[in-house]
Amino acid sequence: MTQFFKTLFLTLLFIGMSSQLMAAYILIPMDATQKNHLKSYGIAYWILQAEVEVDWLLNYRGGSFMCKYAKQIETECTIRGVSYEIIADAQSTAILQQIADPEVNMDVARLEKVPKIAVYSPKNKLPWDDAVTLVLTYAEVPYDVIYDDEVLDGKLLLYDWLHLHHEDFTGQYGRFWNQYRSAPWYLEQVRYSEEIARRNGFNKVSELKLAVTNRIKEYTAGGGFLFAMCSGTDSYDIALSAHKLDICEPMFDGDGSTPNYNNQLDFDNTVAFHDFKLITDPTRYEFSNIDATESRANKVTQKNDFFSLFEFSAKWDAVPTMLCQNHEQIIKGFMGQTTSFQKQFIKSDVLIMGENKSLNEARYIHGTLGKGQWTFYGGHDPEDYQHFVSDPPTDLNLHPDSPGYRLILNNILFPAARKKKQKT
Repeated sequence: MTQFFKTLFLTLLFIGMSSQLMAAYILIPMDATQKNHLKSYGIAYWILQAEVEVDWLLNYRGGSFMCKYAKQIETECTIRGVSYEIIADAQSTAILQQIADPEVNMDVARLEKVPKIAVYSPKNKLPWDDAVTLVLTYAEVPYDVIYDDEVLDGKLLLYDWLHLHHEDFTGQYGRFWNQYRSAPWYLEQVRYSEEIARRNGFNKVSELKLAVTNRIKEYTAGGGFLFAMCSGTDSYDIALSAHKLDICEPMFDGDGSTPNYNNQLDFDNTVAFHDFKLITDPTRYEFSNIDATESRANKVTQKNDFFSLFEFSAKWDAVPTMLCQNHEQIIKGFMGQTTSFQKQFIKSDVLIMGENKSLNEARYIHGTLGKGQWTFYGGHDPEDYQHFVSDPPTDLNLHPDSPGYRLILNNILFPAARKKKQKT
């Protein structure tokens, strides 16, 4: 080869390589090859913050992410320990063609906007951790902490997504009275809640919590995305069902409850559950028979406690498909004050996305309310089977691939998604 043609060949090769690089994509796989599933969501959120769109490849390699290549994205993946692949334009096109095949259960959701996230949590943080704040911090996804004052001041309208800390919306202080009524942290919780109630013009904490519950319901119906775990799920609906009643005994609010209140609950006002009965004994650490924690006690142990995710049609049922993206379909069970939901008390229009069929209980449910949507997830911490008061927080560095925690992060990205129209 003469020097002229050698130079020409190298020039053309350089141009070809440069063109290929400009057209390249970054694929963040979410199957078993991914080294850190949880931080991968943080990368997707970070890319959206840079106003770069991300394709969420539903059911493709565990729900992978794909976007146009940029050196900064590659560097950030390396820094955060997230596995990635650089693929050529032709490869990305082939992936999209595979997904578009009507015979395969895959689809593409385009992530277009950065969801603004709020966590409803007391400012005097209770002495146990919250799984959502743990995983948001670990994944490096920013969020604001708000509580009753901000909700009543109308600040919810500033956010796309709201998480309910494992709160007690009934005004019974988590039903910890029997065991912890003399504990300093419990006394502080009562003092703090009563102070907020007085500041906002309420005579009782239960009245304050009902007002907050109604505001959250209005937020969701107006187009917000609501996510709750543990007691933030059933206590929310219980408060709505008892909106005309007093279900608190004297140790909680200083006076008696409405006589025979179990026969006066308003299930038309609830979001997820109906036909349930409240636990009237205030010394029991349980709100109602919605929760299956007590009924499952002698039937399951940590070794055999699992629930399975349903498989939905990606092209027709995009919402539950997004919410169930995972590299595993069988998820380890974990307990909480509200561990799971008895199926007979779930409303017929609610979608069950995860269940333990043998126990007839649901763990992961979803529904719509007006223009908005909500998801309830039973249990306290996906990587701590039975978390007790004052236990140390879970170290997610030890669980970077937690399928249980992935379900939380699916919900965080969900408000950013729009169904992508495939080219024909």
